[in-house]
Amino acid sequence: MPIHYLYLLIAVITEVIGTSALQASAQFTRLWPSVIVVLAYTATFIFMSYTLKYMPVSLVYAIWSGLGIVFIALIGFFWFKQSLDAPAIIGLSLIVAGVLIIHLFSKSAPH
Repeated sequence: MPIHYLYLLIAVITEVIGTSALQASAQFTRLWPSVIVVLAYTATFIFMSYTLKYMPVSLVYAIWSGLGIVFIALIGFFWFKQSLDAPAIIGLSLIVAGVLIIHLFSKSAPH
């Protein structure tokens, strides 16, 4: 795996951790989940900035936000017991398809 994809993957994972902790922080009224939010988002933007050395911001942000949305939706479903209806599942599937199209076919994305 090229290093820029590793950086981007770490940025996605830390963003998902931060967003999950944001839900658990109860509007920043719980200390440790709030600390995790700050640390995770700090790591997210550091690793995202490393990715920008190799890829254009438009693709980095599209992949980062798209994968983040899908992973957070899955965590919401499995961890927080939030429901996903058919239109939500179709929309999430289209996001995954978009990320795959960018990765597999775009000449703008370094491979």
